[in-house]
Amino acid sequence: MSSRLIDRQRIDKWLWHSRVVRTRAAAADLAASGHVRVNGHRVKVASRMLRLGDVVTISLYQGVRVLKVAGFAGQRGSGAAARLLYEELGVTAGGGEPVGHEPA
Repeated sequence: MSSRLIDRQRIDKWLWHSRVVRTRAAAADLAASGHVRVNGHRVKVASRMLRLGDVVTISLYQGVRVLKVAGFAGQRGSGAAARLLYEELGVTAGGGEPVGHEPA
């Protein structure tokens, strides 16, 4: 990868680099399955481009994660490096309650 600043990236690569999923193939499958939204719009293809500041909503088996894109990586790095690629806006458990919050 060149030394130029990355200002956008495919959603499947970003999901993999940010360690939301374990493999790039799983990231592509997740994106194409309709379980991912970008800024409220359902993603239909793994090649959908992300930009800084986009809000990604991901429906996983353990719940829903809402992440704000904070950066991109040229390659997959450590868990600590992956956490720099997003800001966690919200997480809900399988039952729909926010994780770490008591029901009212």
